[in-house]
Amino acid sequence: MDSKAMSPLKGKPLRLPGQSLDEQIQSIVDDKVLTYLWYVGGFALIAVMEWIGYLTNSPRRPWLYTCLFVAALAYAAWKIIPLRREVQALRLGRDGERAVGQYLERLRTSGAHILHDLPGDGFNLDHVVISDRGIFVIETKTWSKPKGDAKIGLQDGELTVAGRKPDRDPVRQVQAQMAWLARTLEEMTGKKWPVRGALVFPGWFVAPDLRNAFEGMWVLEPKALPSFIAHEPVRLQRSDVYLANSCLVRWIRSAG
Repeated sequence: MDSKAMSPLKGKPLRLPGQSLDEQIQSIVDDKVLTYLWYVGGFALIAVMEWIGYLTNSPRRPWLYTCLFVAALAYAAWKIIPLRREVQALRLGRDGERAVGQYLERLRTSGAHILHDLPGDGFNLDHVVISDRGIFVIETKTWSKPKGDAKIGLQDGELTVAGRKPDRDPVRQVQAQMAWLARTLEEMTGKKWPVRGALVFPGWFVAPDLRNAFEGMWVLEPKALPSFIAHEPVRLQRSDVYLANSCLVRWIRSAG
């Protein structure tokens, strides 16, 4: 191939649902898990060589190297087991984002633009929907469910998960993302935009009184989200939809 040849692609591909979580999973596997496995493998090789020498009556010390191998194996297991749990949690989150992304794809038939895994300032927006009904920030929480009657509820004005308040407030997280997106679009275009948020919980029952409990956002099951967006009044002209999408696409590609 000619060294001066150029890529036929005019821009970087847009991001996929859960892409940042996939990147975190790959980073853990490449930078941590494989390091420990190479460490164990090295001692395993030495131990095998010592046993071969021992069985062929060559002067060797197999017990010493076997003990070193066992110690290395125990250390690697101690390090890898927590990483396995972390990877499982990341995969759960990734799969939840992909499931929500599939629900949102239905909105394209009505002219909406869907962006996934939009990078912010030190965080990522799971999904952004841009349509004539407005601009919507979607945050997905794919949390493991306990056995029994588990639901997302409302208690004393605060969101609860299976009757308990989460360690980190996801409502404030969505509100912060809404504010960031509205501010970013205003800085890019010089005009204000109607930005609304949605917090969705795949696989959970969400109490009906929670859906509109917080100003400017919904708390929903993912399958209800396309219908809620479709029933919003028209807020943007088609030219504004294209403008907002174009600005955010440039933002994603410039962020790398």
